[in-house]
Amino acid sequence: MPDFQSSLTVLALWGVIGYLIGSIPFGMVVARVLGLGNLRNIGSGNIGATNVLRTGNKLGAAATLILDGGKGAVAVLLARAMAGEDAAQLAGLAAFAGHCYPVWLSFRGGKGVATFLGIMLALAWPVGIACCLSWLVAAAATRISSMAAIYMAALSTIWMVFLGYRDLFVLGIVLTLFIFFRHGTNIRRLRDGTEPKIGQK
Repeated sequence: MPDFQSSLTVLALWGVIGYLIGSIPFGMVVARVLGLGNLRNIGSGNIGATNVLRTGNKLGAAATLILDGGKGAVAVLLARAMAGEDAAQLAGLAAFAGHCYPVWLSFRGGKGVATFLGIMLALAWPVGIACCLSWLVAAAATRISSMAAIYMAALSTIWMVFLGYRDLFVLGIVLTLFIFFRHGTNIRRLRDGTEPKIGQK
């Protein structure tokens, strides 16, 4: 954990800011702008890049991936610049929670993978790159996005320790448990052999 140097008021402020940034439902916005329909009625009904890809629009999926990752990174970088490392970690956690439980969508959001990666890249870019590569390797091997996300999350805290970012370990554990929880239905489908592959409509 980082040294807590910011006041409770400052931390609370960045928690709220991080949450509101994370709550922006870019997948829904991109789908509407590109005329892809309501993501709630497509595939898994999720608002993330994987479900946007199920529409067949690779540009929309890429834009959603970048924007969802970007909002996690922006929350971290703003808090770090204006407050400190403790606020940055809290803002990252709040942004992740905002993506998963956005106030604008009745707290029914995405699963947080892209936002998780953006947070990691902003907090400690070597860890972020290692996580991205872990996801890519698993995705290439299995062609299943949820499997890649679970694999990446499971390895993330190992990368933190190995690469010397032990101050992120507690945050990493919390986010990893969040990822596993949000993928509960995917884990059941993986067990049953019914989980769709990347790009499958």
